[in-house]
Amino acid sequence: IIGTKYAGEMKKSIFSAANYLLPTQGVLTMHCSANVGANDDDVALFFGLSGTGKTTLSADEGRSLIGDDEHGWSDNGVFNLEGGCYAKCIDLSPEKEPQIYGAIRFGSILENVVVNEDRAADYQDSTHTENTRAVYPIEFIPGYDDDGKAGHAATVVFLTADAFGVLPPVARLNRESSIYHFLSGFTSKLAGTEVGLGTEPEATFSTCFGAPFLPLSPVVYAEMLAERIERHRSRVFLINTGWTGGPYGVGERIDLPTTRRIVRAAISGELNDVETKRDPIFNLAIPVSCPGVPEEILDPRATWSNEEDYEAKARDLAQRFHKNFDTFSGAVSQPVKDAGPAPV
Repeated sequence: IIGTKYAGEMKKSIFSAANYLLPTQGVLTMHCSANVGANDDDVALFFGLSGTGKTTLSADEGRSLIGDDEHGWSDNGVFNLEGGCYAKCIDLSPEKEPQIYGAIRFGSILENVVVNEDRAADYQDSTHTENTRAVYPIEFIPGYDDDGKAGHAATVVFLTADAFGVLPPVARLNRESSIYHFLSGFTSKLAGTEVGLGTEPEATFSTCFGAPFLPLSPVVYAEMLAERIERHRSRVFLINTGWTGGPYGVGERIDLPTTRRIVRAAISGELNDVETKRDPIFNLAIPVSCPGVPEEILDPRATWSNEEDYEAKARDLAQRFHKNFDTFSGAVSQPVKDAGPAPV
């Protein structure tokens, strides 16, 4: 898309160039948001496709925002590639997302947002699209990190919005499963948010959570990430911000306060020593408890009213994972292949 004055087109064209040039200089480029705690090495990275919550979850009142969407990870640490944020704002409210809501003021730009006769933005109106956006300088976020850089990542989070309702709200990943899920880049698209979709959610796989912007082989980025995770002993989690108790249309979306509690527990280290159980279909290590989170929602199977329906939907999604990962079958080791869902 050329000449549209669309902020997404401008930022992603520059990001694509960075994804080609910087890895040759030993810098891993990443489609992720990042924040940091009081300690310079308490850095958290949030990978995720549109609608999974990476902008929302990285804008946390207890932490400083390094950047919203595009970062590099060098031998010196993590740094921001941008000077601003590009936030989805459908259903935005000061109660749910106070930092983003407060950042929309003089000096920011709204895209696709319906305004009332009095020029007030109506963030609940999706007449034109649910892909409504706000563009604002990073300094509009309270407590942002004005250096735009920090130490190495202590926590890496892969966000997914599973509309099939079968993935757990949180799972711990090891080196091999981190590579598998980074290369998979799974989320769901919903009817009403994308042109041409029917009534059922659609599984979407975007390798490295940014396939359109990667001019090099995805394995290059995956190996660079794995090397850094090993070297800096980063904790890695798969966090599902999607549905529980059934698929889209039957279950309900995991509420934001619950997801925030899970993210904070992951970053703080509270999940490090928690017992996990292995999901037999997705081969994921699911914590049996999480501070402040009802234990019954941690196992997605237990939230469905009909276990056979869960089993069928879960196996269907597992098969989609396998089909997608066939692309990488000759490029990764057997332990990485085995880290994905069990054969179905």
